Amino acid sequence: MLTKRQLIILQVIIDDFIDSARPIGSRALSKKDNLPYSAATIRNEMADLEEFGFLEKTHTSSGRVPSEKGYRYYVDHLIGPSTNQNQVSIIKDIIQDGFFEFEQIVQMSAEVLSKLTSYTSIILGPEMFETTLKQIQILPLSDHTAVAILVTNTGHVEHRSFAIPEKINSSDLEKMVNMMNERLTGVPIIKLQEVLNTEVAHLMKMYMDDFDKSFEYLKAFLVNDNPVKLYIGGKSNILMQPEFNDVDKIRSFFTMMEKEDEIANILKNSKNGIEVTIGNENEVEAIKDLSLITASYHLNGDHMGTIALLGPTRMEYRKVISLIKGLSTEMTDAMYMWYRNDG
Repeated sequence: MLTKRQLIILQVIIDDFIDSARPIGSRALSKKDNLPYSAATIRNEMADLEEFGFLEKTHTSSGRVPSEKGYRYYVDHLIGPSTNQNQVSIIKDIIQDGFFEFEQIVQMSAEVLSKLTSYTSIILGPEMFETTLKQIQILPLSDHTAVAILVTNTGHVEHRSFAIPEKINSSDLEKMVNMMNERLTGVPIIKLQEVLNTEVAHLMKMYMDDFDKSFEYLKAFLVNDNPVKLYIGGKSNILMQPEFNDVDKIRSFFTMMEKEDEIANILKNSKNGIEVTIGNENEVEAIKDLSLITASYHLNGDHMGTIALLGPTRMEYRKVISLIKGLSTEMTDAMYMWYRNDG
């Protein structure tokens, strides 16, 4: 159990290091207005905090820096909610600004969150395994090209341009759209291939002349091998952090960021509510020098996706936790509104 004085000193050290990224010594701490203790008293308390594992010495300075254990204690016991609601309101205004597609809301939220924090934001979109097809449209662009539009019940919209086979005319395209919407609307995305290969294939054989070619185009568009959608903001923000001037650390981070399945698996395993994992608490090697903060958003009580921020262990936890809490609530509300208006 830490004494009241030790708690105050620990909090001031961590707050200062988060702000400056520089180790701090007892003499500098004794000059702070909120620490009415002598340099000798502070030095003794810092020695005890180091012995308890909350502080560490650096190789380049006589000062101390927080350890991962110190950050964990700080997050769990020393920080309160941020009182600055202006930044949360910025996100709220964007969400309520009338975007038609939920996907746009998610993308904009990721970008805004990264700008407000200067960290890397990642939002896991509604998983396609848990969503159903809402509508398919095929819009001819010319005699030889068209764009196919797939919309799910969670607001995911996918566009894909394709060349129209020569033997398929506009009436065949219309038949194809009608068949798909009749047979596929409400079908879970994960089951699209099964329904395509049975019911839709049977109908197309009966009513379309150039069945084989049309069916291949249809499958190429509808059967998605990557059912998870990730939205990333501020991927390069890590380069602005003084802790990451090590080329190997940077290479490891950017290599991981290219592996969307790996990132998605990390976020899919996040729990409800706010979760903070610090440094070596993270299981993935590439982020063992980082802190990861996650929160989920929901639709009718069901987990639909995850909001996350990746940054240095010297993260502005109070500010970030407040922002993520606010965004989680706003995205849950926005998803409900989108589903109610368009469902």
